[in-house]
Amino acid sequence: MSKLRNIFQTSYCRYYSQKANKKLPIISCKRPEYNHYEGQSYSKFDGVKLASAGWLHEKSKGDYFTIYGDANKKEEKVVFKKSFSDIGVRQELIEVLGAQGYELPTAIQAKAIPFILEGYNTAVTAETGCGKTLAYLLPIFQHVLEWKKCVKNEFNSPFAVIITPSRELATQIGEVAQNIAQNLNLNVTTLVGGRTKQKMLNPPIEYCDVLVTTLGAYSKLVTTAIYKIHNVHHMVLDEADTLLDDSFSGKLSHLLKKYQIQFKVQHQIPPVGCQLTLVSATLPHELPDSVSAFVDPQSLKTVTTSKIHRILPHVPHKFLRLGKAQKPVELLKLVKADLNLKRPVMIFSNQTPTCDFVSMFLNENGIECININGKMAVQLKAGKFEMFKTGQVDVLSCTNIASRGLDTNRVQHIINYDFPLYTADYIHRCGRTGRLGSSAGAVTNFVAWPREVSLVQKIEASVRRDKELPHVNANIRRIIEDRIAKSADAALRSLA
Repeated sequence: MSKLRNIFQTSYCRYYSQKANKKLPIISCKRPEYNHYEGQSYSKFDGVKLASAGWLHEKSKGDYFTIYGDANKKEEKVVFKKSFSDIGVRQELIEVLGAQGYELPTAIQAKAIPFILEGYNTAVTAETGCGKTLAYLLPIFQHVLEWKKCVKNEFNSPFAVIITPSRELATQIGEVAQNIAQNLNLNVTTLVGGRTKQKMLNPPIEYCDVLVTTLGAYSKLVTTAIYKIHNVHHMVLDEADTLLDDSFSGKLSHLLKKYQIQFKVQHQIPPVGCQLTLVSATLPHELPDSVSAFVDPQSLKTVTTSKIHRILPHVPHKFLRLGKAQKPVELLKLVKADLNLKRPVMIFSNQTPTCDFVSMFLNENGIECININGKMAVQLKAGKFEMFKTGQVDVLSCTNIASRGLDTNRVQHIINYDFPLYTADYIHRCGRTGRLGSSAGAVTNFVAWPREVSLVQKIEASVRRDKELPHVNANIRRIIEDRIAKSADAALRSLA
């Protein structure tokens, strides 16, 4: 255990001390014979040699490896020789962006903005923290500025609607949109669930150009005709993979059938029909069948980056094989090191009781820690996250409720106290650090259970083969049902 005490100092020193060498390890292991280098290949017959191959054995406790990727290659953020003007953004928007510190478009913005401006239905998939929100907000604002000149302004009748699966994400997107819109004389409204019946009895009356909302709240107020849909010419599904999951897709399909989503919205003012944009850090290669209920899948222009569904090179990912009883002690060492280095940290657990335990354990050991989970009241969650976001507290214990969309440039370390159950969750959790505009972060994973070892082995094998991470699919309910069905089939075969 003594070799793990100063985990970050040791791993960073080992790695960066090798900068004089021409070849740096993409995967650095406790046992150097398992190190992996750029361009290294494996025999088709021998298979890939994994550092985690023996991690199901008790004696493997204390083993570790770190995935660095190619640290010489910078994250695909800035598109050189392309400005916002080059990709069609109007000067008044460029001036607002400049005042907020945005000088050049990121890779995904440079690829997506021209398609969206031209009226195409677009599926935007890119790594977390690379600027996807602005990739659709800028074209929307530019369109709305044009449409407002010729369309009668009516209350509760937005030109564009952005739908998210969670209240927290809707609130965050609303803040980003409002910061830009207030300088353009545009009205942004954020509508989330809670007191929806009160809104139905005492409906809001406001002029709204862009509406950011959750699916449940918006569908109810559209059904009751409180919000009008005839002026909606742009629909965005942010975290689209979650909204297209079985748990949302029925309600979503019923709602979107009300809109005239076109193959492509033509350049005319006012426009005819509605344009659709799907946005997420993880989307299955085959879009769910539910998409065809409201849009022609052939109409979707797919925009992505080279880093999609991969571990980003600028964030080291350390995997520690631990026993269940070792996790609290190791957590305390890591968090103390983080606080000594003034490094804000998020700690993820799979279940609410574990999340609560982590917070209580750290507080009992003199470390101020707050926790958020899906069972908390919305206002309480928002208040606690704001404390972390503004720097009042530097340690946050959370469940997957904080893994998607929530944006804070403060996070410099992610600790997966419980290793996530699915690859998509791993990508989204890790995406809370190393975001656009922040200093590079780090990820530490505690790996204790056989199921966790199995997923770690798949991730390690994918990196060694230079392939996308396996089974990136947010449709958790379908995965579980398929697993139950396979188990039942296996049981039946054993009885036959």
